[in-house]
Amino acid sequence: MAFYSEEEKTEDYLFKIVLIGDSAVGKSNLLARFARDEFYPNSKSTIGVEFQTQKMDINGKEIKAQIWDTAGQERFRAVTSAYYRGAVGALVVYDISRRQTFDSIGRWLNELQTHSDMNVVTILVGNKSDLKDAREVSTSEGKALAEAEGLFFMETSALDSSNVAAAFQTIVKEIYNILSRKVMISQELKKQDPTWMGNGRTVVLQGEASVEPNKGWCCSF
Repeated sequence: MAFYSEEEKTEDYLFKIVLIGDSAVGKSNLLARFARDEFYPNSKSTIGVEFQTQKMDINGKEIKAQIWDTAGQERFRAVTSAYYRGAVGALVVYDISRRQTFDSIGRWLNELQTHSDMNVVTILVGNKSDLKDAREVSTSEGKALAEAEGLFFMETSALDSSNVAAAFQTIVKEIYNILSRKVMISQELKKQDPTWMGNGRTVVLQGEASVEPNKGWCCSF
């Protein structure tokens, strides 16, 4: 997987990805580490919403991931509907050293389902894996929850960079794979019935995220 600067070329696809989870679980530092290879040990809670973009190459296609970050504090709940709109991927983050952040995951998943426009590729992220002596949530608990909810799972550390890029790449690759399967099915349908044109906009597979070429936050050709 290759990375590009903003100016080098125009992306083939644009995926909107959101970071969610309780306040102070390390969402902003995960994004800073992935997008800029930076870490802020004394970072304050995000005020409102910000996003960063990162370009990746997958199978010769350039993917632009637009990654949105907002504070998990209740007073920012008003931004959620716009924040989730158009998202095709999500990282649901908890802090392995604070069990209450893990206990909140169900609420965040419900909120994601309520506010998102479509089924979203989701990875459960246990952050701050460097805090081994302070761990309150075991790796096996995280894996079990992810399996029960049908999510990807990974433990990360924004501090030492462990698995940060891998977590984001897992999401982007899966979104791209789903899109590729839909394109192939669409092409097969057209071969079988040359008069079939679909709706010209969206190919929807049961149980997977819908993708709208040239529209919204997803895939701009």
